[in-house]
Amino acid sequence: MIKPDGVARGLIGEVIKRIEAEHIDIVDIKMTHLIKEQAEEFYAVHKSSVHFDGLTTFTASGPVVVMILEGLDIIPRWRSLIGATDSSKALPGTIRGDLGDKEVIRRNVVHGSDSPETAATEIRYFF
Repeated sequence: MIKPDGVARGLIGEVIKRIEAEHIDIVDIKMTHLIKEQAEEFYAVHKSSVHFDGLTTFTASGPVVVMILEGLDIIPRWRSLIGATDSSKALPGTIRGDLGDKEVIRRNVVHGSDSPETAATEIRYFF
């Protein structure tokens, strides 16, 4: 997912360019705008986190671009491409390291599934 900050900053093309440069296939893509309740449902796994309200409010603050990505070892490759959740700790050359907000952790441009099970749930949520 390209988060609201990435969409608002005009980074959709840059993120897609990086995905394609890694020979990752985009098999479906769409733009949507979650309402707060949908963001809460999407991030339900983080409900006990002190950051839950801020994360879900942010995710519902503007349009997002959701994608289904495919390729060999797709989840570790995608996680490597996006970098650490905290953009200030993400390596240069990663999406978050190059494009993420170094001050506000949730403004890290993209979201990525962390396991095949999470990916399956998230794909069903949007597609």
